[in-house]
Amino acid sequence: MADAALAALSPTFDAMYSGIGRPSIPPEQLLKSCLLMAFYSVRSERLFCEQLDYNLLFRWFLDMGMEDASFDHSTFSQNRDRLLEHDVARRFFLAVMSQAQSAGLTSSEHFSVDGSLIEAWASLKSFRPKDEKDEKKEPPDDKGNPTVNFHGQKRGNATHASTTDPEARLARKGDGKEARLAYSLNGVMENRNGLLVDLAVMPADGFAERDAAVMMLEGLKSRNARASVGADGTGGLPGGRRVQPGADGAADCRIGALRPLPPPG
Repeated sequence: MADAALAALSPTFDAMYSGIGRPSIPPEQLLKSCLLMAFYSVRSERLFCEQLDYNLLFRWFLDMGMEDASFDHSTFSQNRDRLLEHDVARRFFLAVMSQAQSAGLTSSEHFSVDGSLIEAWASLKSFRPKDEKDEKKEPPDDKGNPTVNFHGQKRGNATHASTTDPEARLARKGDGKEARLAYSLNGVMENRNGLLVDLAVMPADGFAERDAAVMMLEGLKSRNARASVGADGTGGLPGGRRVQPGADGAADCRIGALRPLPPPG
């Protein structure tokens, strides 16, 4: 399935890379490497490149020989960023989903939308005041891992930002939960078979779950003449476990030619 999707993306890869210069890591191997990192919870590019030296399963999946050199982690990161710039990851996802649709593995009738938080690759120590001047900073006790005391400080997204990931937002999943730098991860699930049909990552600004839900449901309008959609009561589309007719989220669904599921009972 992955190989068929990558073959369909071959023209995109040809346009991304120059015909001259030093050979780079093949984009097909980059994408399949990202799949391995997700499937086996490999936490970093450096660790993945180390495992590639001895993991025969990884080498088989990447079509690498026993004596082929492993990737350099710095080159791997740079080339992966190129894929993100050209939105190749989303095209790959859509190509795989198209295969599932062609095989009749997805329904076009019943969907659910939901969202969660994914932690950003930025430390809370990097969450500094936006108007902080470099000359006002005290010399760190440890340049690699300085001690930072947040006691008594009021920190928020309006006044602070991460110095290493400015798009990350300080957010928490609910009352009593710890706040962390995160993004809002939102998805549309097809209910009959439990397959993900759309995905969106947005800044966790408090409205991202609902905005992403409406945006993704608009994309279903062109593929589904009539469909129903449900959502939980934590964000997305308000109205309890299923969208209540007449609620703001339900009105947004009707704009996208989708009908809200009736309330339970």
